[in-house]
Amino acid sequence: MPRVSVVIPCYNGGAFLPGALQSLKEQSYGDFEIIIADDGSDDPHTLKVLEELDGARLVRQENKGLPAARNAGMTAASANLLLPLDCDDLLEPAFLEKMVETLDANPEKAFAFPYLRMTGDKQGTLAKDYNFFTQLFLNQLPYCMLLRRGAWQSVGGYDEAMTKGYEDWEFNIRLGAHGFHGVAMRAPLFVYKVGSRGMLQTVSARLHSQLWRDIQRRHPELYRLGALLAARKEWRDEAFAYPAWMLMGMLAAHRVLPSSLFNLLFARLQGRSASARADRAEES
Repeated sequence: MPRVSVVIPCYNGGAFLPGALQSLKEQSYGDFEIIIADDGSDDPHTLKVLEELDGARLVRQENKGLPAARNAGMTAASANLLLPLDCDDLLEPAFLEKMVETLDANPEKAFAFPYLRMTGDKQGTLAKDYNFFTQLFLNQLPYCMLLRRGAWQSVGGYDEAMTKGYEDWEFNIRLGAHGFHGVAMRAPLFVYKVGSRGMLQTVSARLHSQLWRDIQRRHPELYRLGALLAARKEWRDEAFAYPAWMLMGMLAAHRVLPSSLFNLLFARLQGRSASARADRAEES
């Protein structure tokens, strides 16, 4: 039985999949398996790439969306440590080695995640830390994190109804609500491609208000004022990506503004986000 199962969902991603697989071949850590979860691909090039897979196990399903594909791959996985990886992203050669070391050194933590290096439409390094209070307002974690299988099972996996994005944000909130917390590996070992045609830019960002409202409806007990103040107090000694007053103000605006106006406000705020600052720093 391998120590780690790397799960790669793929929907017509044949142009990118070889790059992700190559980054896995270059890992300094070898005790892992690769599972490709094909989400009903119908692109001829992708189908040819999948037919010629070497060194990976293929799981197929009809097209149900990214969260369902991740769940299918993780259900088929053999290992007790699970790693989701999208087919257009890459891992640095030391990724698995350092992530396993980090999780082994922190047995009380449910998952480990690295800093990330952006490529594509944005460049630069993004520092990441775990703070459950901040996580309720903004997704501060990369989706690519080494996760204990028991934690994934305990919370029921990814919500397969969230096909328009933010499924990883909601999943991370659910983990935290069940007491499963994470630890950062402070090195940019995850190479994340930022693209104008990606899911985050084409769908999720335009639907931010609606999707965040959906998350709040799924977890009303976490977004009551008393619960938020208690979470802020509990996590005040951990790093805050943004001031608490700013996060609370953003939530207040979200509750009173129409979705269209809040999405415009959020788009303006993104110009001051950590990723935007890192991109400007890289350019200078």
